[in-house]
Amino acid sequence: MSLPLLPGLQRCRHPKAATTGGVWSGLRGTDEEAEGEVELHEPTEQEMLQYEFMMLRLDPKYEAKRKNAMRHREIALAVVRRNGYALFYASKELQNDKEVVMAAVENYGRALQYASKELQNDKEVVMAAVKNNGPMLEYASKELQNDKEVVMAAVKDNKYVLKYASKELVMATVKQSGDELQYASKELQNDKEVVMAAVENKGDALQYAPKELQNDKEVVMAAVENYRDALRLASKELQNDKEVVMAAVKNSGYALQYAPKELQNDKEVVMAAVENYRYALRLASEELQNDKEVVMAAVENNGDALEYVSKELQNDKEVVMAAVKKDGDVLRYASKELQKDKEVVMAAVEQNGPMLEYASKELKNDKEVVMAAVKQSSYLIAYASKELQKDEDVLRAAGKL
Repeated sequence: MSLPLLPGLQRCRHPKAATTGGVWSGLRGTDEEAEGEVELHEPTEQEMLQYEFMMLRLDPKYEAKRKNAMRHREIALAVVRRNGYALFYASKELQNDKEVVMAAVENYGRALQYASKELQNDKEVVMAAVKNNGPMLEYASKELQNDKEVVMAAVKDNKYVLKYASKELVMATVKQSGDELQYASKELQNDKEVVMAAVENKGDALQYAPKELQNDKEVVMAAVENYRDALRLASKELQNDKEVVMAAVKNSGYALQYAPKELQNDKEVVMAAVENYRYALRLASEELQNDKEVVMAAVENNGDALEYVSKELQNDKEVVMAAVKKDGDVLRYASKELQKDKEVVMAAVEQNGPMLEYASKELKNDKEVVMAAVKQSSYLIAYASKELQKDEDVLRAAGKL
């Protein structure tokens, strides 16, 4: 196989000829002007470099061993194509050679730190580096750290590089995904405009804001209006602010659990909460669990709230009727007295047949009630009285005849 010589390196005849054979006879090549037997000699530095170049071309695992090998462009190219880290050993001239640097950063993005300042400002080089290793945005020029395309390529590989991005790019990022605030620099996490943009997109970004901004009413209001847990992230002072709490529970009654006891006992706050969260009444004070207006608002929104009302109101027919019409399943929470009330039980089994199980013994023997249940599912006949289990009309309605 014939290999090209490195530029500037020529085959030469050493004045001290050797008489022993070896690799150098094959390495040195043929002197076209010589005739007869080729003289052998100790290899020169030029020939050693030529040998390095040959081995790099032939052996994928070979590593250059000559200290000055990386001063030669062809050797440097061959080496950095395998291991970009080797750019560290290249000459300043080659660290400023775009082809050499591109070859290095394409397989080892970290090599960008060894490139010249000029090439750290070359968009093509930097793009290749950050696509391979996003955090290498740190070594790009300030200009390219503010280039949206470069930053987005870097962030795609590793979100932590956002800390090197400009305010403009961080703003653009958090407006699309508020959670990305966690990767911004401390300086920008302390910037109210940036934090506002983040929490307006996703309220839970408030957790990445400093204590000062978690105590900023404008920031917290923006967060609680779109994230049910945001009130948990607010300062104690703002968790005690009725306006903030009202905004939070209007977005999700779930937030009531983060309000202080005083506001969990505030009728206006609890009314707002029960209108959109089925379990909000569970979080209210005992006093409000016994407030009929609050309870009616809760069960009319979701019948399940009947589980959390006072015993007194679980025995209130108006309350229980409103609940079972919404969800017959809650008949189980009604008082024993109302489980004997035919109007209540009929409303429950018409909405949810299996609630026949919770009807009183007398109503399990009521043909109208049982018929309403078994028409929905034949297996419910098992809850009917022994007498009605043999009734032809009931059996027919259950599909047993």
